[in-house]
Amino acid sequence: MTHAARTTATIIRLGHQGDGVAEGPLFAPRTLPGETVSGIRDGHQLSDIRIESPSEMRVQAPCRHYKSCGGCQLQHATDDFVANWKVDIVRNALAAQGLEAEFRPIHTSPPQSRRRATLSVRRTKKGAMAGFHGRASGVITEIPDCQLLAPQLLSAIPMAEALAMVGASRKAPLSVTVTLSEAGVDVLVTNGKPLDGPLRIALAQVVDAHHIARLTWEDELIGMEQPPTQPFGPAHVCPPPGAFLQATRDGEAALLAAVENCVAGAKRIVDLFAGCGTFTLPLAKHAEVHAVEGEGSMLRALDAGWRQAKGLKKVTTETRDLFRNPLLAEDLNPFGAAFDVAVIDPPRAGAEAQVTQLVAARTKRVAYVSCNPVTFARDAKILTDGGYRLDWVQVVDQFRWSSHCELAASFSYVG
Repeated sequence: MTHAARTTATIIRLGHQGDGVAEGPLFAPRTLPGETVSGIRDGHQLSDIRIESPSEMRVQAPCRHYKSCGGCQLQHATDDFVANWKVDIVRNALAAQGLEAEFRPIHTSPPQSRRRATLSVRRTKKGAMAGFHGRASGVITEIPDCQLLAPQLLSAIPMAEALAMVGASRKAPLSVTVTLSEAGVDVLVTNGKPLDGPLRIALAQVVDAHHIARLTWEDELIGMEQPPTQPFGPAHVCPPPGAFLQATRDGEAALLAAVENCVAGAKRIVDLFAGCGTFTLPLAKHAEVHAVEGEGSMLRALDAGWRQAKGLKKVTTETRDLFRNPLLAEDLNPFGAAFDVAVIDPPRAGAEAQVTQLVAARTKRVAYVSCNPVTFARDAKILTDGGYRLDWVQVVDQFRWSSHCELAASFSYVG
């Protein structure tokens, strides 16, 4: 038997996915800049990696599942290293567009604070197993001591396994999205058996046995003990199953604080890509808000939460695809009563078309929340070319130990 020759390389930097990058380029997961590593080369990837010369920034991973689990990419680095790396990702994205900014100190969510996760759950000969997939692998790693998820989510694993016992096929794992709510765990299941009478009965029994706040199977409601509400300011909203939420309450609060700082003193706000009201409803304590979102079910949930809350100013809603049909300059200045501030929180693709209309409308201030530094920088360039000043950027790391980062930024129109 011949053994593959090992390649030695020095890691120069981290790539956007958190992998170490050596000359070539050669990608080596879970390595750090300055380290000498060796491994088996397969194209541009290095596997079976040994750390020959470790970085001073290397630490022992806090989670015992880290080696086998694919949920985290950066537990082998110090918190300071990860924080600086994420700020530099945003700084470099802006620099690529010729932009600079004042950076506020990064805010990082604590361990065990993730309030939402999608578990893969498979039936086995002895029962069922739930967890995350290994890195670039179809193998499920069980995660009983996960350092990422809130303890209440970890306690939902037996429930997910019970769902697989009655509703998973032998061939494919269930996808079980669990979300913490004020009433308990909200559960959405996909990739399960087709619903029939016996399955409905069996699933209802799981709801009762595990006190699930709400169980949705594909797009059908199976049972709801209590509405799984989320607090947005003084309002309590019951989002539709699978609706977008910020990953941690802590991260959501940090983003909201940044947005509130940007919009302070505004009388009329337009909230673009408003979702279920993450920003709309807290901001309505001090200003009228017009919430625009492509998913009507999210806006109906937002509106119901507003109507039941006390002490909020007027909130109006508009279902609109802001990619294909952005609010035009004249929409943003209706009858001369312009919105003081626009809050915009687009998906990863950014909001090029909508940002162009904000420039045309000369909206006084823009609070931009982003989960993609590259598209944020592209849109920031449109705004600054259109007469806006980038006041500051606040990086928020609520996807701790991952390569993802989010941010909020403030823009002011200066002409």
